[in-house]
Amino acid sequence: MKRREFIVVLGSAVAWPLAARAQGSHKMQRVSVLIGLDENDPFVKARVKAFRLGMRDLGWIEGRNVDVDYWFTGTDPKSITQAVAEVIKLAPDVIVANTTPVMLALRPATSTIPIVFTVVNDPVGQGYVANLARPGGNITGFSFIEPEIVGKWVSLLGDVKPDLSQAVLMFNPNTTPYYERYLKSLSRPQSSIQLSAARVGNTTDIERAIDDLPPRAGLIAAADPYIIQNRGTILRKAAEHQVPVIAPYRQFVDEGCLMSYGPDTSEIFRRSASYVDHILKGEKPGNLPAQSPDKFELVVNLRTAKTLGLSVRESFLLLADEVIE
Repeated sequence: MKRREFIVVLGSAVAWPLAARAQGSHKMQRVSVLIGLDENDPFVKARVKAFRLGMRDLGWIEGRNVDVDYWFTGTDPKSITQAVAEVIKLAPDVIVANTTPVMLALRPATSTIPIVFTVVNDPVGQGYVANLARPGGNITGFSFIEPEIVGKWVSLLGDVKPDLSQAVLMFNPNTTPYYERYLKSLSRPQSSIQLSAARVGNTTDIERAIDDLPPRAGLIAAADPYIIQNRGTILRKAAEHQVPVIAPYRQFVDEGCLMSYGPDTSEIFRRSASYVDHILKGEKPGNLPAQSPDKFELVVNLRTAKTLGLSVRESFLLLADEVIE
């Protein structure tokens, strides 16, 4: 990667490339990609690669006919606020935004620069767009999950652990405030599985929540940048207590999670390049319908199932898109 292509925000340290300081040194269109996760996380590397491939397939080559700045803030609010302020100063032609904390900081910062959100939940409920079909304003994009998926996670846990009595949704209310609404909207009167919440904000909260789980409980690691950032602690503690975990992300299963069920986040990033392409060619973001995922994948880690003493039915495994043995 050529350094001149990037502006990188890591924690509170900002590295400025020469091209970013040379105002007016070229007339290429500029795209700023603002990601609320750590640069070296495998999640992020896969997403950036997918976006680049999507742009390349549409004829956009970084440094040749478009400038692309990548900002990686982690989940720290101060780093996100700083990065948003610097991106707005650059006045790019399009901003690609990933994670809810990034959108929460970005939305009030500009009403004119086009924004394409990607892998962001509840865009209507959070006020980013007026409606999915006709977003209006300067924002559109690609969402990740809908509230109904929480019930699906519970059902999948129950399928592999027949004696499951409680499913606990772990999330950080500061990074994903919409889960409070999701929980209120979900009703499972005919289910024998109780759904409850574990609200976490630090490592102690995570460890305590897992330590306190009852014997027949399962854990849902929510779609949440904080949960992604702290998945190592979550999976380690869950393994210690023999707790089955389901997550929306395929990467979790590679790292020992029992199951994942959700859309492919890299594919969503790749699709977001199509909207960047439309906007760079003159389309208004408000005329581009916000899109929801249309494909969900189930991945099962049989090694983890055996470690947990779970016998997964063959009929269930046949439903999986991938089984890790």
